[in-house]
Amino acid sequence: MPSVPNGVQASSLGVRWTKSRHSNAEGNCVEVAPLAEGGVAIRNSRDPHGPALVYTSAEVAAFLAGVKDGEFDDLV
Repeated sequence: MPSVPNGVQASSLGVRWTKSRHSNAEGNCVEVAPLAEGGVAIRNSRDPHGPALVYTSAEVAAFLAGVKDGEFDDLV
């Protein structure tokens, strides 16, 4: 389990954030970053100093598997 708490200021993590190449110029995207302690942080690209949500690698893997299977297609 990552030792970084949910809601920590994203810009304070000192990590390299990555966003999808599918992001657009209006900033409609989220950014992700691996954490040194394990897990993944996610932030809103429009609010880089706002809170980061922190997930375990297993949680992210389960979510991505659902995305790839189309389980969330009804959201867009």
